Amino acid sequence: MIKKPTDELMDALNQCSSVEEYMNNEQDYLIDSTVSDYLNQLLKEKSLKKSTVIKNSELNEIYGYQIFSGKRIPSRDKLISISFGMNLSIDETQALLKYAGFAPLYPKQKRDSLLIWGKNHQFSIYQINELLYTENEDTL
Repeated sequence: MIKKPTDELMDALNQCSSVEEYMNNEQDYLIDSTVSDYLNQLLKEKSLKKSTVIKNSELNEIYGYQIFSGKRIPSRDKLISISFGMNLSIDETQALLKYAGFAPLYPKQKRDSLLIWGKNHQFSIYQINELLYTENEDTL
C-alpha cells in the first residue's frame, strides 16, 4: 500500500463527483489488507518472532496465533497488548489501532493516558498492567 496523508484523501473524497471517481483515483492509497497482514508485516520489519510477541503480550498462545493467522479479530485491548509485546512506539501503536478501525489512544481518557505514558517509558505488559491495576483501571 502506498501512503498518502489522510487529509489529502479526505479532500479528494469531498471534491469528487462520484464514489466511483474517488475509488478509481485513490485505490492505490486505500487499505486493502487485514489486521493480521499488517501485524505480520510489522513482525518482518522488526525481525520479531510470533512466539516471542505472543508471550510478551501475555496472550493465550492459541488465541495469539489465531490473531496472527487471521482466524480471530482482535479487540482494541488485544492490539494494545500486542503493541507492548512488539515494543511498538506510540506512533506505531496509534497507526496499528487506526489500521484496525479502532480509536487511537486518547490522552484525555485516564486509562489511555496511562497506556501512553507506559508506551513512552518502554513499559512491559506486566508493568503496564500493574500501573493500570494500581490506578483502578481495567488491565489489558
